[in-house]
Amino acid sequence: MTTHIEQYKVHKEPYYQPQGNEVALYEAAYRNRLPVMVKGPTGCGKSRFVEYMAWKLGKPLITVACNEDMTASDLVGRYLLEANGTRWLDGPLTTAARIGAICYLDEVVEARQDTTVVIHPLTDHRRTLPLDKKGELIEAHPDFQLVISYNPGYQSLMKDLKQSTKQRFTAFDFDYPAPELETSILAKETGLDAAVAAKLVKIGQTARNLKGHGLDEGISTRLLVYASTLIKDGIDPREACRMALVRPITDDADIRDTLDHAIDATFA
Repeated sequence: MTTHIEQYKVHKEPYYQPQGNEVALYEAAYRNRLPVMVKGPTGCGKSRFVEYMAWKLGKPLITVACNEDMTASDLVGRYLLEANGTRWLDGPLTTAARIGAICYLDEVVEARQDTTVVIHPLTDHRRTLPLDKKGELIEAHPDFQLVISYNPGYQSLMKDLKQSTKQRFTAFDFDYPAPELETSILAKETGLDAAVAAKLVKIGQTARNLKGHGLDEGISTRLLVYASTLIKDGIDPREACRMALVRPITDDADIRDTLDHAIDATFA
């Protein structure tokens, strides 16, 4: 079992720059085994934060990328048909509950609501997981914690968490870092000159101001890191920005032109 747990440990410290007191707040939530919900736009550092906290606490982390085709069996487990009969295979949620891992359901609103209800017994005083197909009731390991994340910007009547699910969690609101902090993140993560990193952040802010005015989502910190990496590798800054910042987020010709002009002006 030790080896099984070790494979889920985060052995190398992930680079994470706190924006406020979220680290201390998360530690308090974990000490009391409270479920945590992390909300924020795409690429703002939600997953990196959860990974960092798992490393800091020394706990195994099992991450599930949720999608609309995911069933309850994908989370909980299923019987597999083999030559000698059937064998039960635990799903990631069941494995986390057994070994005392942090189970992170990334972009949980992408999953069907009839799938997410299976987490309810794990998020209240019961801390149990019924395996109906197996006829087993799992008592969650004392170290188990459930963490979910999603992007409120993509909420709709068809894709949102039920209040009965939301009110089982404590919650963090994440956003893109302040310009000075985001510049520092780019410089430290990629080794890019701070002055150049500041220019990238400026372009990122320009795009974020277009959210709701032609863009569904602004340029994420993740994409700024990609651009920084390309520039650090010797790619011309304007080409790196077009490749990493503009082309991934829009196919609209007018928006592309606007952002391309901003890039040319910034790196003139």
